[in-house]
Amino acid sequence: MAGAGGVYRLRCSLLGHEQDVRGITRGFFPEGGFVSVSRDRTARLWTPDGLNRGFTEMHCMRGHSNFVSCVCIIPPSDLYPRGLIATGGNDHNICIFTVDNTAPLYVLKGHKNTVCSLSSGKFGTLLSGSWDTTAKVWLNDRCMMTLQGHTAAIWAVKILPEQGLMLTGSADKTIKLWKAGRCERTFTGHEDCVRGLAILSEMEFLSCSNDASVRRWCISGECLHVYFGHTNYIYSVSAFPHCKDFVTTGEDRSLRIWKQGECTQTIRLPAQSVWCCCVLDNDDIVVGASDGIIRVFTKSLERTASAEEIQAFENELSQASIDPKTGDLGDINADDLPGKEHLKDPGTMDGQTRLIKDNGKVEAYQWSVSEGRWIKIGDVVGSSGGTQQTSGKVLFEGKEYDYVFTIDVNENGPSYKLPYNISDDPWLTAYNFLQKNDLNPMFLDQVAKFIIDNTKGQAPLNTNTEFSDPFTGAGRYVPGSSSLSNTAPAADPFTGAGRYVPGSASNVIAPVGGHDPYTGMGAYQSAKTENIYFPKKDAVTFDQANPTQILGKLKELNSSAAEEQKLTEDDLIILEKLLSATCSTSAEMPTAQQIQTLWKAINWPEDIVFPALDILRLSVRHPIVNENFCGEEAHVQFIHLLLKFLNPQGKPANQLLALRALCNCFVSQAGQKLLMEQRDEIMTQAIEVKSGNNKNVHIALATLTLNYAVCLHKVNDIEGKAQCLSVISTVMEVVKDLEAVFRLLVALGTLISDDKNAVQLAKSLGVDSQIKKYVSVSEPAKVKECCRFVLNLL
Repeated sequence: MAGAGGVYRLRCSLLGHEQDVRGITRGFFPEGGFVSVSRDRTARLWTPDGLNRGFTEMHCMRGHSNFVSCVCIIPPSDLYPRGLIATGGNDHNICIFTVDNTAPLYVLKGHKNTVCSLSSGKFGTLLSGSWDTTAKVWLNDRCMMTLQGHTAAIWAVKILPEQGLMLTGSADKTIKLWKAGRCERTFTGHEDCVRGLAILSEMEFLSCSNDASVRRWCISGECLHVYFGHTNYIYSVSAFPHCKDFVTTGEDRSLRIWKQGECTQTIRLPAQSVWCCCVLDNDDIVVGASDGIIRVFTKSLERTASAEEIQAFENELSQASIDPKTGDLGDINADDLPGKEHLKDPGTMDGQTRLIKDNGKVEAYQWSVSEGRWIKIGDVVGSSGGTQQTSGKVLFEGKEYDYVFTIDVNENGPSYKLPYNISDDPWLTAYNFLQKNDLNPMFLDQVAKFIIDNTKGQAPLNTNTEFSDPFTGAGRYVPGSSSLSNTAPAADPFTGAGRYVPGSASNVIAPVGGHDPYTGMGAYQSAKTENIYFPKKDAVTFDQANPTQILGKLKELNSSAAEEQKLTEDDLIILEKLLSATCSTSAEMPTAQQIQTLWKAINWPEDIVFPALDILRLSVRHPIVNENFCGEEAHVQFIHLLLKFLNPQGKPANQLLALRALCNCFVSQAGQKLLMEQRDEIMTQAIEVKSGNNKNVHIALATLTLNYAVCLHKVNDIEGKAQCLSVISTVMEVVKDLEAVFRLLVALGTLISDDKNAVQLAKSLGVDSQIKKYVSVSEPAKVKECCRFVLNLL
């Protein structure tokens, strides 16, 4: 038994699930326990028994209407001191359970296809991945944000230790890193579907794939190492705590233990698909497989199973049938194989396999270093080398099969050959068939059912005809379909001293002492200890202007416009009257003719349109103009026109004035209603201009975010707040101007005031650590003071 303490042996086999065990995770309560989920539609909570070897089923939880594919634990909180259990299923739902109840506490709905991966973070956040190609971030019972960017099913998700960072792995062969809800980086290297992720540290993580490799990555994007050893799909990877060692399981019937970058032990199981694994706090390893049995392996001598149990496991393993087509045992020619005497020679490494021929049968053995002997791991089927007449098999492409079906996908198209052995998984065969012939993955259910119906019921154990399990998810990888934003630093377009410069006088940074923090005017009177900054109740607008300069620039540029776009002298007079009506306290009201002329002017070419945009920025504050542009009839055209100017490669002057016009739309009900309805599209486009270095653009972007925060504070729209928090977090990383920072801080404070969920979400995104540095800003004092008030809430 020398050295046995360092080698994993069977601890116990747990029966209970009636079908494939698809997910396993260690639990917080009871201590030393874990949770498993299965195609039998149940989740089961297991607790260590008093004998220190086995586990007892504590609860069987039901809530899904279809098979359950993933599970994770939400850490303990004040409300749920024992934590919560989250399960995802083929019914598109996520069920949340307490550890004391077999029925769900609540159900999360929102995904449009199977939920196949879950990960929990701090402050109650939950990340889910689905075959619908999206990942979703949940807080308690609400969806906070949806992560979009993958082109195929998301098979794996993980929340990193650093707040706000999340990982998703997909059937499109890529991994994406998300920060505050936005894709920061895409990792490429795997040659097939990414199936699992595991976190090693704040800076490193592992991924496993259908390409039979494991990769170690740095979050900066570099692939640090590629590990090979598995001979088929790798479904699951789990890391040991506080080190870089890990375990993997896959379609080659094996659990593999990796220490210091090498596969140090291979444990074969009597099931083709070893779907999942997890490492317990005591370093024991739990695995779930396609035979519905959970097996626990340990290197502790005290917890090792009895000799009888280990012998029973080896007997079960020796009776398994191994399909040579998996390639797991290399090329097999039965005529060349030696007899049993070959097993007298010791192996050279743990997990080494050796094939022998005994009484006409091919048997597979694996070398165990700890036992110093060869252990039988199964009989190799279909390797007799016989002909169709002698073996009853059908020859196709030089290989033997039990069946070769002819499949007609449509009446006019070609026929396809589908080879199948009764030891195969019909779902895996159907998937491979569709992949090989480049057929739509939507046929997966149909093809698998055809196989099952036409093989006289000779399906392998635990194959369920009711459920589909598409290995690539909903979509196929489409080369060249990724959308990478191509942003370039914007140049300053304003030229000429003493000439009209858009917004040159509209941002006054003022000290706090009794002044309005936005305009510097004497609006607020307060002592320093009172929070005068948020929650902000009204929209912030850009009001200052010089109408004479604006009109002068408009006339100058009009002379260089193309003939069909030129404004007439009458048009210029009309716009002058519009400016007068909207910028002064005169009794004149804007007319339909004036508004129509303004619409004509703001459709000028991008290089000359900015004075017209400035007139729009001022005019849209008037209720009549606001209603005209933001009302039901014209609002779609109006928003699309302004969003066109928010192209990151566009002119900063146009970006600035389009943002300011959007900010000023918030002064009237029509504008507020429109901007809230179009929030997702507007914020998604507006944030793209953050990459420029124009401080006025940054201030306008911060103000737009603040105005959204003002509106969101009045309504219970947590998903809207989540998007706003994401924008604040993202923009806060790039802005340097302290006025922009100040407005973002006020927006943040307004969003989280009187809303515990928003506070939790802000903390989970790591916003508190982002803003701490502004506590030490000396001037303007309002930045430091506002920051302190925000941190008090967090």
